[in-house]
Amino acid sequence: MVKETKPIVSYQESFEKLDIRVGRIISAELETKTHKPTYRMTIDFGKFGQRISYGRFTQHPIEEVKDRLVLGVLNFEPRQMGPVTSEVLVLGVQYPKAESGEATFVSPAVNAKLGSKLF
Repeated sequence: MVKETKPIVSYQESFEKLDIRVGRIISAELETKTHKPTYRMTIDFGKFGQRISYGRFTQHPIEEVKDRLVLGVLNFEPRQMGPVTSEVLVLGVQYPKAESGEATFVSPAVNAKLGSKLF
């Protein structure tokens, strides 16, 4: 049986408004001040600068996180996560067989230019 999707929206009222760009994680460390363990990641978005993101990508060994290319939403408001603030939303999907909220990265398949826009 096919599951229903969310209602159809226009490109102009949704996707066109998002600024999703390629970044490279230049540092990552385990953050324990948040409700659940997360990684504190500093991400370089090229000419759009560096941003800090906190995410539950902890199923990935921390040494595999550094230097990874990721997609981040640059134009969301910063999000408070307990005592820390995430400046950019890194896109991910549910990590297989992991606890709810644990994610794996959505990444370009090739070495894309930092700051490139998703379209």
